[in-house]
Order: sequence, then C-alpha cells, then structure tokens
Amino acid sequence: MQADKAELQLVHRLDQDTSGCLLLARNMPTLRRLHAAFQAGEIDKTYQALLVGVMQPRRETVAVALTTNRQVAGERMVAVDPAGKEAVSCFQRLQRFADTSHVQITPNTGRTHQIRVHARYLGHPVAGDRKYGDKAANKRLRQRGLKRMFLHASELCFPDPLTGHQRCLKADLTADLQALLKSYTE
Repeated sequence: MQADKAELQLVHRLDQDTSGCLLLARNMPTLRRLHAAFQAGEIDKTYQALLVGVMQPRRETVAVALTTNRQVAGERMVAVDPAGKEAVSCFQRLQRFADTSHVQITPNTGRTHQIRVHARYLGHPVAGDRKYGDKAANKRLRQRGLKRMFLHASELCFPDPLTGHQRCLKADLTADLQALLKSYTE
C-alpha cells in the first residue's frame, strides 16, 4: 500500500489556501495522458469564490492577457499585460450580499493566479486573498470568520485516461466557507 502512495503524481496544482478537487495520477502513462488532455483543453474546471463588492452584471467574461513577474522579495506576482499570455475566465454571480458576491468561475485557460488576477481586474478581488485582495475588506471578512482565501475548486471534468469517457468530480464547499455564506443569510 505504501508503494502505491509513493507513485501518486499531481496532474495540476491549486493555489495555496484553495480547497476542492485535485487530480492525481497513479502512474506515469496516466499522468502523461492527463497532461496532454490539459494541454488540449479537454479538462474543464469550475470554481466558487466570494468576491468583494457586488458584481454587476450577473455574468461577465474577462479576456485579458497575463504575465508573470518576480518582485524584489522573490515572490511571484501575476499582472494584466497585453504582451502576456492569453487568459479567459467566465464569472457568474450565484448570490448577492450587501458587500460581497458568491460566484462561479470557469477558467477557459489555466494561467497562474488567473482567477485571482481577473477578479481584481473586475474590481472585485477574491475575499481573503492576501496577495491580490483588498486589505480593508479582508479585515472585515476576518471579523465575520473568514480565515483564508474564499476560493474553491468545485468541479473537475476530464476524459478518463483508460476509457476516454467523460468523468466529473465534485467537491462541496468546505464547512468554513459554507458557514461564512450562511452568516450572510442569518
């Protein structure tokens, strides 16, 4: 059993503090097939997030190029840059609260920090995001009980590496994120 665990390989990554679906491969041939599916755009990911402010309209597509820069401290930062790589994210508001919006996001490309930078570009950063977020709003949200970034990989659909049939994995919001949403309706 231990040998099986040692062979698991990450197929993709999630940002730190992001919860939800994560795909692992048991062997190198499967890993290569899944990487090829990612490259071919055959894997669909859906996220949920809480954004600062009320997003208008209910649906919005952000198609702005992104580039990765290094800051003096060596921390990687991503920025909107016309000379960068194409990045597209579709946002749909699920719930509207007084000062936040619960949204579903479908990234059509898979750039580093794409959702977080596109949300900030919209003027509605992800709640709890220490790198690209709104410090004052994050402080208010910590008082409501938010202890991390509200970004969750809720669904992952991919072609099964053995059969080719479409498979979808789903992950409910974690208890802490559900509790925060519930606090808005009480």
